[in-house]
Amino acid sequence: MSGRDLFCQPRRFGRGAALTLVFASVLVAGAATGSLPVGERKAVPDEIRQAAPVGRHEEVARAAAEAMADGKSPVEAAERAVSRSGDRWAAVYSEGEYEEFEESLDGEYTGVGLWARQERDGRIEVTKVASDSPAAAAGIRTGDLLRRVDGKSVDGRPVTEVVSLLRGDATDAPAGTTVRVGLQRGTRAWTETLRRARLSTDPVTVRRLSGGVTVIRIASFTKGVGDTVRTAVRQAPADAGIVLDLRGNPGGLVTEAVTAASAFLDGGLVATYDVDGEQQALHADAGGDTTRPLVALVDGGTMSAAELLTGALKDRGRAVVVGSRTFGKGSVQMPSRLPDGSVAELTVGHYRTPSGRGVDGTGITPDLEAHEGALQRAQTVLSGLGDAR
Repeated sequence: MSGRDLFCQPRRFGRGAALTLVFASVLVAGAATGSLPVGERKAVPDEIRQAAPVGRHEEVARAAAEAMADGKSPVEAAERAVSRSGDRWAAVYSEGEYEEFEESLDGEYTGVGLWARQERDGRIEVTKVASDSPAAAAGIRTGDLLRRVDGKSVDGRPVTEVVSLLRGDATDAPAGTTVRVGLQRGTRAWTETLRRARLSTDPVTVRRLSGGVTVIRIASFTKGVGDTVRTAVRQAPADAGIVLDLRGNPGGLVTEAVTAASAFLDGGLVATYDVDGEQQALHADAGGDTTRPLVALVDGGTMSAAELLTGALKDRGRAVVVGSRTFGKGSVQMPSRLPDGSVAELTVGHYRTPSGRGVDGTGITPDLEAHEGALQRAQTVLSGLGDAR
């Protein structure tokens, strides 16, 4: 599993092959360590498995093939080739890891229930702890630093490796096996033994506030999230507004983000992206609710697919965005199978919001800055929007 957040969208382009694009977040972005894979992936389609990769993909595939012929690790050889390419968002995954990613798209996974990201100094910080998980039972909190896994320091390691250690990928560790994690909170350092468990995600939660305001929180864009959001919008009181809470959302499947956008838009452009210079577009379905007051709540943990949705609602004038600047990750990656069945992903382009603004490295600036009490500020904005109708 990767330390990056991914969301995939099958498209046809180039010579007409059906390809799976990956809009990936980075190692410093939110990652689902040992829980939801930073996002989300889709298995490489048969067309990709059979097609010969080109350019940098070809170089990586050749390095893996040569390593296999010499009796060496093709994954390690591919990783070295990726490192030499200078592609900071590229990564290589074993076949088993990639299968784990696909499984997690269904909302179930084996892990300890931690989300994390790599800070700029290389340390791994916990960004979220799943409720009713082994990590929650052990008292691990958001903001804790993950320093060691089974006695191995994880400082400076790619989140892909940290996640692999937590999940026990090297030994195909099932639920019930244990992993020791070294943690730090301020000056306190301690060790916990966590027992891996089979966990389920709850990516969408809906609650009502005073005045009938509906808060729809999307934790990530896994399978079925878009339709769940549309159902929540239809069931919300007609005379009150909606807060779409995307704070801490590391991204997900782009198809689900587009479907979620369709709940609030009557068709039209959601985003554009380029793949090796060729332009493509993503469009919402017609028939969304375009009149109900809407506020999108974001922060520095809002990434990738969540930024795509935010950018569409902001640029189309559909929502007022409240919170703090989003993370800023809009890379498009292409996966390809290597000779041993592993998968290499290399960056091939970037996506843009409907107005043509790039997100990568800049993020999205909210219409109204709010940190503490952001939800209350969102409610105030909704009240004003309701009065203006």
